[in-house]
Amino acid sequence: MHRWRPALTALLFLPLAAHAADDDAPSYAFGAGAQRMPSWQGAKDQRNQPIPYVDIEIPGVGELSTADGLTLDAIGGEHWHGGAYGNWLWGRTRDDLGALGGKVASLSPRFQAGGYLEYAFDKRFSVGGHVAHDTNGAGAYAALYADYQLPDVWYIQHSIEVQVEGMNGPAMRRFFGLTPAEAATLGTSSWHPGAGWQSADVAYNAFVPTSQHTGFALAVSYGRLFGDAGDSPLVRRFGSTRQVTETLAFVYHF
Repeated sequence: MHRWRPALTALLFLPLAAHAADDDAPSYAFGAGAQRMPSWQGAKDQRNQPIPYVDIEIPGVGELSTADGLTLDAIGGEHWHGGAYGNWLWGRTRDDLGALGGKVASLSPRFQAGGYLEYAFDKRFSVGGHVAHDTNGAGAYAALYADYQLPDVWYIQHSIEVQVEGMNGPAMRRFFGLTPAEAATLGTSSWHPGAGWQSADVAYNAFVPTSQHTGFALAVSYGRLFGDAGDSPLVRRFGSTRQVTETLAFVYHF
């Protein structure tokens, strides 16, 4: 399973589900839960939202997941995996912005498409990355990650992941820029960031079974904004470079 969490997607969710009895057999998981996440990318306030959970994985074909989006495998082997990648990138509504609503632009969600490449050293440790571009915009995104599946504790399956993410100039300005008009309204300086790496995070993911086919999936992600994103007046004056997301869902898998 390919494990990514693109910048502030609706579901910065866990990539770990129950192990299938046969690694070559399809696996299916469905569920629902709740997520506590920053109100917008760079916000200091958080919001709670109900979330669905879907993960359909067909080895050798691909995966459809509310956690990782859509992947279609084109490269398959003992260690190397790669192919097409797509995901939904959420924006921010006026309600999400709170007191900044109407003073800072709301952002509509966008679908992004691209490709991924992953190298699995063994069944526990993998590294990889993906690149993607807005299908209806100018934003481009990249991520590099390393994922390690920890030894099971009783029946609990868990993993830890480290990831860094970057954006091109248009995407960086869309999320972290401030126009002169917005800056004047907020009483701060305008901001016109360029391309670069903008965040790093560490995530812990776990699946706690309650029966042969059910269990609780949980994830905790701690991230930091840096570079032009962290230096944005929008973040420094009205938000926080510290970004924490917590997710809990009840899952049925087969």
